[in-house]
Amino acid sequence: MTKEKITRWNVLDGLRNDEEIAAFLEVALEEGDYNFFLSALDDAIHAFGINTMAKEMGVNRQSLYKSFDKGSKPNFETVFKAVNSLGLRFAVLPKNSKRKQPRRTRAVVN
Repeated sequence: MTKEKITRWNVLDGLRNDEEIAAFLEVALEEGDYNFFLSALDDAIHAFGINTMAKEMGVNRQSLYKSFDKGSKPNFETVFKAVNSLGLRFAVLPKNSKRKQPRRTRAVVN
């Protein structure tokens, strides 16, 4: 009987291009857990290359590491810069919800 070799799975192996990174982060956002999303964004940053990302974002490497350390709470500007530097963008879409929509009024200009 031959033994099978089991290797440890690394999420970075599945983040090889923009489409895979975008899909990965989209799923992380859908979870609705900010800390989970930050962890996924950290993985995407490492997949892209920490040095390249730091240069793209205009920060030093240590600062970027510190911003996304476990338990860190980077501000939205840092998160936005990271997403932008990955070549991605945020989109705001309506949830599939059955709640009553607020009545929208238009401003009247005379």
